[in-house]
Amino acid sequence: MSGFTTPLGDDTHKKRVCYFFDSDIGGFHYGPGHPMKPTRIRMCHSLVMNYGLYKRMEIFRAKPATKREMTQFHSDEYVDFLSRITPSNMNSYIKEQHKYNVGDDCPVFDGLFDYCSISAGGSMEGAARLSRDKCDIAINWAGGLHHAKKSEASGFCYVNDIVLGILELLRYHTRVLYIDIDVHHGDGVEEAFYTTDRVMTVSFHKYGEFFPGTGELRDVGIGKGKGYSLNFPLRDGITDESYKSIFEPVIQQVMDNFDPSAIVLQCGTDSLSGDKIGCLNLSMRGHGNCVKFVKSFNKPLLLLGGGGYTMRNVSRAWAYETGLAAGVELGPEIPVNEYYEYFGPNYELDVKSSNMEDMNTPEYLDRVKNIVFENLRHLGGPPSVQMSDIPKLPIDDAIDDVSRDFDMLPPDERRPMRLLDSMRQADGELSDSEDEGEGGRRDHASHKERKRGSRSPSSGTEDVGGRKFGIGTGILSSGPGTHGAGPSGHTTVVPQNLGATSMDVDDMPSNTERQPTPADVSVTNGAQGTAEAEITASATTTNGIAMMEDEKPAAGQPES
Repeated sequence: MSGFTTPLGDDTHKKRVCYFFDSDIGGFHYGPGHPMKPTRIRMCHSLVMNYGLYKRMEIFRAKPATKREMTQFHSDEYVDFLSRITPSNMNSYIKEQHKYNVGDDCPVFDGLFDYCSISAGGSMEGAARLSRDKCDIAINWAGGLHHAKKSEASGFCYVNDIVLGILELLRYHTRVLYIDIDVHHGDGVEEAFYTTDRVMTVSFHKYGEFFPGTGELRDVGIGKGKGYSLNFPLRDGITDESYKSIFEPVIQQVMDNFDPSAIVLQCGTDSLSGDKIGCLNLSMRGHGNCVKFVKSFNKPLLLLGGGGYTMRNVSRAWAYETGLAAGVELGPEIPVNEYYEYFGPNYELDVKSSNMEDMNTPEYLDRVKNIVFENLRHLGGPPSVQMSDIPKLPIDDAIDDVSRDFDMLPPDERRPMRLLDSMRQADGELSDSEDEGEGGRRDHASHKERKRGSRSPSSGTEDVGGRKFGIGTGILSSGPGTHGAGPSGHTTVVPQNLGATSMDVDDMPSNTERQPTPADVSVTNGAQGTAEAEITASATTTNGIAMMEDEKPAAGQPES
């Protein structure tokens, strides 16, 4: 029988899972030829529902983030620009587009601000529910947009929902750990928290002539945050075994030395084998092993999406990891769903590794791992944090009273679509019969006995010859640019006659420090009791664009 699930044998602690999905997310389109396709989130949701995972978790449609909530990290001018620009008036904002790096990698499309609001709203509400002990794991596959900066779009990302979610967690938690398994370095999140010891960022990513050009081994933070940014640079083709041999020991050491009270895991799937942009060789199970390992620490966990540009593989992996979070392993045969044709010709869930050569030798991985361990040993244990009174924000009231918006509306006015959607099951969100495949019958179960999914209107290549590393480029281009904080945020071309590069880790001291670009972070309580993050960073980007082929299914399958 297709679509069955098997409980995880080693899952001794049952988790309360909150899953955030907005059916509008699949309706946005970056433009023809652009590799980022929000439809992948709806494809994943279709698998989640048809595997029956809705029975094991609560499903919410988060309230979209407001402009005020976005400005907890982003500048007022940047957020206002995003809310005003549209394809029809974009010619009036040529200067602003250049200033905020909108265009090329980050195009203007219909509903741009709504798309950002949905992404950020899910991550912020997921963090809020974790902080209030309403769930153990929160999932928002529409989030994970880790490249966005304070006043700049970058790498397909406009609003950094991860930073906004972490800021929400910091209101209740003394220390938060951020882990990034996307093929690209999580530069936006690292930059935001580069000077604080309350957030540790750990990123495993491809480095060397690869976007965004940041994430060098020596980027460890500055000032009070020195030692609290960890980067593990990788080469092409890393396998499941090699990835596990570095991921688990490093994260275990981080947990022992930092002792976070909450974890955010960015699950970018462009690190999977066969991705259109990525160059690693992880299988679905190797990628999912990271989720399983982080889950085993039994800390409040926020799971977010990220990169991933082969849609059928993205949806497979995220559905599989949703099952792991809910305590089950999905069966190998994909159940019939509205995107079934995309998973041909075998219609199986698994994403397998290829025969790609692994350029990460055991010696290289051991050297880098030892340097990372040395950096961790210098921390001297978890930093102490004096917590102040928790400031009150609008999201608090919205979570405490999920029906507040509905109750306050005048009875003779039309209800917003968001509230109406919360009162009914949207077409196509569930399988045509919730009891299908159970008991050999369909559409014959008692309505009184059916278990319904919960919905709520809740709240708010290493080039040794050329010696070129740390060069920021657009994801779709090969032109130089500058991104991020830390030494690798600068455009650097090392002359031919130098004897070593930044990736020659054999003779490099572990505590080498160079002058970084400062990013000053402070979370303060305002007079009105609001939490504000003042993050000062300067980064400009010059990106070219080389359009890629549009996502196309196999022969005989419909195009997205």
